[in-house]
Amino acid sequence: MDTLHLVLNAVTVVFIAATMFAAGLRATVPALRGVFTDVPLLLPALIANMVVVPLLGWGIGALFGLPSASFVALVLIASSPGGPFGAKLAAVQQGDLVAGAAMQVLLASVGSLTFAPTANAILAAADIGTEVSLDVGALVRTVALLQLVPFAVGLLLRRYAEPTAQSWQPGATAVSNVTFLIVLAGMLLGSWQDVAALFGSLALLAGFLLAVLAFAAGTLLASGPMARRTTMGGVASVRNAGPALAAIGLAFADQPAVLGALAAILLSGLTAALPIATLLSRGRDAPGAAQGHTRQ
Repeated sequence: MDTLHLVLNAVTVVFIAATMFAAGLRATVPALRGVFTDVPLLLPALIANMVVVPLLGWGIGALFGLPSASFVALVLIASSPGGPFGAKLAAVQQGDLVAGAAMQVLLASVGSLTFAPTANAILAAADIGTEVSLDVGALVRTVALLQLVPFAVGLLLRRYAEPTAQSWQPGATAVSNVTFLIVLAGMLLGSWQDVAALFGSLALLAGFLLAVLAFAAGTLLASGPMARRTTMGGVASVRNAGPALAAIGLAFADQPAVLGALAAILLSGLTAALPIATLLSRGRDAPGAAQGHTRQ
């Protein structure tokens, strides 16, 4: 089991770094500048992802009376914005691809700094029957190093060596996708008893409900055309597994119960967000729909 944890930790590091490197390779400075300067787009997205969704995670966990491992996993996921699948959901729903991709990488970058204080504050305030406290400084340094540095390298390559960036982007994305599947499988394999115990519990429903409510909150708080608003909803609904995995490794010594709950909640969230995006795409198949949501 110790060997499995070591391998899982190594693959997790590769997954986090590859994901942010791939995000940097596909990002452009003008697109990021456009997000930074578009206050009606930026401010509601920050409020939804940094404030509303973490509070939703806390509220759902408390409402359902989740056991400590599931509660911790739910709070970690809710506190970690900028999941790479958010940009994918923008494509699935035929939404605003530029705004979705730019917002996803921005939230992932900012979230690497806000994740630890947010999760720590909620876990410290919640009465879950056990003492839980994250080493905020160590976690911020670890997550920022694993996310911001690879993203900056990718962004610089895109800006100053665009042909290289474009040729590397598919490979980096493939590494990110494959390592995510390996990490997810490893979490399930190493914690299969804890995952099995969750079936019939409220943890899976909590993850599903968090994704649905986050999608709704991101959409309702956003401004602009409906396609851009639902794109922001999709970005809010899928969270960034990297910081949560780093927190489990640093603060919880890869506890199988927390890892299993995290894997189950991630999967239940995806099963909620993907069908919503698919349904939204059906209303945008008509001629002229694409033009309607790309004029920003």
